Amino acid sequence: MKAFATLLASLALCGCSDGIFDPHGAVGVAEKTILLNSLFIMMVVGAPIILATLLFAWWFRASNRHARYLPYWVYSGRLEVIVWVIPGLVVLFLGGIAWIGSHDLDPYKPLQSEREPLQVEVVSLDWKWLFIYPEQQVASVNELVVPAGRPVHFRLTSATVMNSFFIPQLGSQIYTMAGMATELNLIADQEGTYHGLSAQFSGDGFSDMHFEARAVSDADFIAWARAAATVGPPLDAQGYQQLLKPGTEPTPHTYAAVAPGLFDTALMLPMQASAAPHAPEN
Repeated sequence: MKAFATLLASLALCGCSDGIFDPHGAVGVAEKTILLNSLFIMMVVGAPIILATLLFAWWFRASNRHARYLPYWVYSGRLEVIVWVIPGLVVLFLGGIAWIGSHDLDPYKPLQSEREPLQVEVVSLDWKWLFIYPEQQVASVNELVVPAGRPVHFRLTSATVMNSFFIPQLGSQIYTMAGMATELNLIADQEGTYHGLSAQFSGDGFSDMHFEARAVSDADFIAWARAAATVGPPLDAQGYQQLLKPGTEPTPHTYAAVAPGLFDTALMLPMQASAAPHAPEN
């Protein structure tokens, strides 16, 4: 019955938008294919078992006098082969899909493209997302703007607790950890707005820790970066300290003149804080 419930839930999700079954990028499409292939392979075994269970329950009902109870069994080589080979093949197929997918969809593996990837540095805060564009020297909070059709290479870290960066329609979620940098490569194959969120509980403001990922044309991205560089306030060490204060940001906003190496500073701060000597307790 669990397999049957999984099938119904999957069919229901297939019609939903803004989720993993409505991908808009090469990574998201590949992950959807893996999920559907895995579901099909499992149902090759699950569906006959469900049907056999219903058939046995109907045939061996108390009112059926034609059903015979045969408690004495003998060894059957054919049955043993069926019982062990079919589940073994399922495990083999699922293992093969997982093996191939884990290598093809390695988050650190660059995506094949004729275009150079856009570099974006991500810092998860309490309870907001900071996106730094080192090449454009701008930054944004709770708003990710990228060119459609161009790969994006993310470097991610956390300023506080462990978190998880996830844009369901574009693919792979990945964790952010204090004092550690992880990497992720994604691409949006068409223009649009995609919902991004925190997939790891991180405290009181967790439910509001989401952002909009906007895939725009190259011209619109250049215009957005130029506007951010001229309109937004500067983001230096002092501005970053303000962002470190716990709290949500109801309105996305941008920063200009981002201090060079700010991501590396954010990466090192937790380690420096843990290594700093503490005053003895009285």
